[in-house]
Amino acid sequence: MAEGTTNPFESLQSQIDEAATHLEIGDDLIERLKHPERVLETNLTVERDDGELERFTAFRSQFNADRGPYKGGIRYHPQVSRDEVKALSGWMTYKTAIVDIPLGGGKGGIIIDPDEYSDDELERVTRTFATELRPLIGEDRDIPAPDVNTGQREMNWIKDTYESLENTTEPGVITGKNLASGGSEGRVEATGRSTVIAAREAFDYLGKDLEGATVAVQGYGNAGWIAAKLIDEMGATVVAASDSSGGIYNPDGFDPVAAKDHKNETGSILGYEESVEELTNEDVLTMDVDLLIPAALENAIDADLAENVSADVISEAANGPLTPAADEVLEDEDVFIIPDILANAGGVTVSYFEWVQNRQRFYWSESKVNDELEEHIVDAFDALVGTLEEHGLDNPRTAAYVVAIQRVADAFEEAGTFP
Repeated sequence: MAEGTTNPFESLQSQIDEAATHLEIGDDLIERLKHPERVLETNLTVERDDGELERFTAFRSQFNADRGPYKGGIRYHPQVSRDEVKALSGWMTYKTAIVDIPLGGGKGGIIIDPDEYSDDELERVTRTFATELRPLIGEDRDIPAPDVNTGQREMNWIKDTYESLENTTEPGVITGKNLASGGSEGRVEATGRSTVIAAREAFDYLGKDLEGATVAVQGYGNAGWIAAKLIDEMGATVVAASDSSGGIYNPDGFDPVAAKDHKNETGSILGYEESVEELTNEDVLTMDVDLLIPAALENAIDADLAENVSADVISEAANGPLTPAADEVLEDEDVFIIPDILANAGGVTVSYFEWVQNRQRFYWSESKVNDELEEHIVDAFDALVGTLEEHGLDNPRTAAYVVAIQRVADAFEEAGTFP
């Protein structure tokens, strides 16, 4: 981890500690809820296309299973670390709790830049990792899913590897698959969809009009561009967006789908014809807009940058895009932050629906998936604001954790302690 970078696991623990001050839960149990139950660290040795061997470090953190099997994605990124996957598995624990689905929290990752490897090499890396995960995963134990730089393809490889080794058919061992392999309708759009449903509910709660509201999206991957598309369909105006190469701006708005098509064709959002000005990612994050959607990686906004954030509402499509110190700054500025554990919970919620469909061998229509997702996100937002008002809180993130931690603690206490 780079010097000066906020440790995401410490951020998670800080968020739990803050919420705990509003809960009647013993310090001993809170301490348990701040740490993963186990973390696998493994070395994968894979043959490159040229015959050379290369070693990759990989992780799987199983944070908590008090409410159900571990659930969480697998990411491929050069910055993956042990503390990062621990933090992400913790956030997943409380994410599944706030949307009230019967799953726990897990997360995995491989330290790799997938752009530097061929498809065949990535398949060998994925299948080697799946072999290492085999004793840990299963539809009643731990159910991985896609995350940064992984998708349906990698999930299909993991499913096939597991089923081949176990000599079984078990589509529920993993979610985020394509439809032909037992995936769910609505899964690809789920994270972006929950981000904008939560934003819509926040605007309604705050008495703001979403029609014509200005929106900036930092990160134009799957969650970011879909959030942009859906918020545009709701009548808002997307005026800025960025990816790792930089950002684009048009005060009159632009077509989010056409911008995505340009990115697909060129590899970058820069140069899109409707843009009138190119920006940095920092420009996008600090733009004076009604709604900001950070949809890239964690720690995008620290305390220093938060001083210049001008958005009225932030809906966190990414995991941990704000540091705890940034939260404090923005709380003082009365920015309404829809926390990641609610805003981007659409992915895990529809993954849960996929898991249910796999278990039943009965599949739903896209409209049913979207209707069920909307109900879960709206109910979760109502629980958040109810807790916000009941406890007289100023920070929606703290309110979300109060709801989620209480639910996990209740499950633990009702089960009792073994042995």
